[in-house]
Amino acid sequence: MTANDSLTTSKDERKAGPATAVAGSPPQDTEPGRGRALAADTARRGSLIVVWALLFLTFGLLTPDKFLTVGTLQTIFGSQQALVFIALGALCAFAVGEFDFSVAAVAGLSATLVAVLVSDGGLDVWLAALVAVVTAVGIGAFNALLIIKIGINPIVTTLGVATLLTGISSRISNGGSVFLESPALTRFAATDILGLPVSFFYGLAVAVLFTYVMTSTPLGRHMLFVGSNRNVARLAMVRVNRIRLGAYLASSLLCGIGGVLLVGSVGGFDPASAPSYLLPALSATFLGTAVIQPGRFNPAGSMIAIYFLATGIVGLQLLGFAGWISDVFYGSALIIAIVLSTLFRRDRRQS
Repeated sequence: MTANDSLTTSKDERKAGPATAVAGSPPQDTEPGRGRALAADTARRGSLIVVWALLFLTFGLLTPDKFLTVGTLQTIFGSQQALVFIALGALCAFAVGEFDFSVAAVAGLSATLVAVLVSDGGLDVWLAALVAVVTAVGIGAFNALLIIKIGINPIVTTLGVATLLTGISSRISNGGSVFLESPALTRFAATDILGLPVSFFYGLAVAVLFTYVMTSTPLGRHMLFVGSNRNVARLAMVRVNRIRLGAYLASSLLCGIGGVLLVGSVGGFDPASAPSYLLPALSATFLGTAVIQPGRFNPAGSMIAIYFLATGIVGLQLLGFAGWISDVFYGSALIIAIVLSTLFRRDRRQS
């Protein structure tokens, strides 16, 4: 190459600019592109929180004298303890690619057992609570046996178990509501702290612990690995069946504790109402995949979704809508949540 050729090349490079002066150099809009991607990801992670804030604002403007009160806030945040434990129980199974539709029935049986064992059996309340929780864990083991060992479809299995448990609860309660008078259990479940029952903080603590396990421990990484691709996880020497078993046991454990807290807070329970907790729990669990970690089941997202849904229900009821609005709202939320979860998962796989 001559000196004139070199000079000509240098002039051409200066005209072309830094994007083409050096072969293989990154395009000029790399940083803006990254910034836009980061902004979009941040907006997606916090989208439900923004909608929640708008929901608060809307109800506050429509019914300021009813919605913007301490009592309403206490209703929203102080009456969801059982649902928190049931939803987190369902999350244990969903996170590893399993289904557990018996969660609400397990909590219902636990609540019924505590009341019946104390009121009719004369058992100490703490011993009765222990029996209820151990029974719940046993149900989780039974689910795991049918699903993991025998290979029965988890949806069919857990729906069948849920129906069975609802019938058992109705039988031991003689077809009616059960009542429990236990100041000790009431203090344990409903002691007021900062205007909210202490069980609210129990649920918050469990969600924080669950989040830590899912994000910062080998167990959590293995759970996500199994939930994403069970066959690949086996090839990576992950003990898949052990993790699946643990998920069902943890699911039933949380639901059993939720049932104990429920009967302790309210002082009674109607076994026939247990199935009514299933749809809200599923709605919150799937809707939680649209926030914090889009496309992935996560405890923090589920907690936000629970109180988002509670805000919507309370606000609509204060506007004068009848009880049917709960089913419509939860059902709509579940459909939207499943669609969003599917889209987010597809987007994550393609990226």
